[in-house]
Amino acid sequence: MGSRRLASFSLASISGVSSRKTSMAMLALFSKSQNYTFLRRIARSFEFVSAPLYRIPLKSPFQVRSISTPRETVAGFDEMVAGTHRKHYMLGGKGGVGKTSCAASLAVKFANHGHPTIVISTDPAHSLSDSFAQDLSGGTLVPVEGVDSPLFALEINPEKAREEFRTASQGRGGCGDGMKDLMDSMGLGMLADQLGELKLGELLDTPPPGLDEAIAISKVMQFVESQQYNMFTRIVFDTAPTGHTLRLLSLPDFLDASIGKMMKVKKKLASTTSAFKSVFGKEEKQQDVASDKLEQLRERMAKVRDLFRDPDSTEFVIVTIPTVMAISESSRLHASLRKECIPVQRLIVNQVLPPSASDCKFCAMKRKDQMRVLETIMSDPQLANLRLVQAPLVDVEIRGVPALKFMGDMIWK
Repeated sequence: MGSRRLASFSLASISGVSSRKTSMAMLALFSKSQNYTFLRRIARSFEFVSAPLYRIPLKSPFQVRSISTPRETVAGFDEMVAGTHRKHYMLGGKGGVGKTSCAASLAVKFANHGHPTIVISTDPAHSLSDSFAQDLSGGTLVPVEGVDSPLFALEINPEKAREEFRTASQGRGGCGDGMKDLMDSMGLGMLADQLGELKLGELLDTPPPGLDEAIAISKVMQFVESQQYNMFTRIVFDTAPTGHTLRLLSLPDFLDASIGKMMKVKKKLASTTSAFKSVFGKEEKQQDVASDKLEQLRERMAKVRDLFRDPDSTEFVIVTIPTVMAISESSRLHASLRKECIPVQRLIVNQVLPPSASDCKFCAMKRKDQMRVLETIMSDPQLANLRLVQAPLVDVEIRGVPALKFMGDMIWK
């Protein structure tokens, strides 16, 4: 009953309605101390608006009829857009919470504020094309139309990556040239020939575990090292659900450790077979080439790892929805990110229901449940210190650049 009176009071105060009935209702509410305390607590947190934002002709595919936005949901976009040096933003969280829409809206906002931007999806189940209403599935950068500065989008193509992986691995009858040279330098050339006869490349019709993450890492390395991407000052990553993302972020450390072990094994085998290799100068050269390739790969992995952990150039933004399950997973995600030393500052709570001015019992109960969940964030040791940003649930589908611009203006303030 209290929430119904509060909604009536808020709508009346905004629309400027001044009547004896409204005045009496306000006096009745303030007459009880508990109602007054309740009003103060809620009024500090929210500003209710219930009015059309703008009118668009009926032919327009995008129109928002009403919206209600919390007053204190300030994402600190001025800090995010400041500076011309490159910054990377990774948006991640539980599946189905709106990560892609948030990432796409942030990319559009950056582009409209003068930053040449790239947005890349590392999720094997892509939806970035759907969000922009544009085909981005070719595995290459595609220009996005309708923004002020250059904006390019990319979906990693799993099929194309698989074909490239199989092609690279089928050299010399199934054992790739790089791997053959490496095994030759380790004195295992005969074993490599035997493996080639088995045509192991045929087993790669099913990609190995972690291939999607490895391809995503290679794209990050490409953006970091290639001169042709220097013009882009903002790179936004629409990451996969939590499990995939954690594997992606931990991959540089894993590869660094794995390459280190390979180097140690290689040195031991090299010392054992040095007597044989001294006869063939070519084998010694192959050993040096393979060692250089491993060392270069290790250095590139170290660059990516340092990039992920640099708070001046990278930020991970957690996206969630106001449910107990989603908040719990977000808490565990932040704990894992802290272990990986990944900087996190913001928590986006998406799909928050606006206050209902009608007698909709379902809406009232749903919002009450959401408010209860939002209170748990303040007491969660992993999430309490993050900047909380609430993104309201709207009555239209966010799809296309105009809708993404509208969403970005609501969230990234």
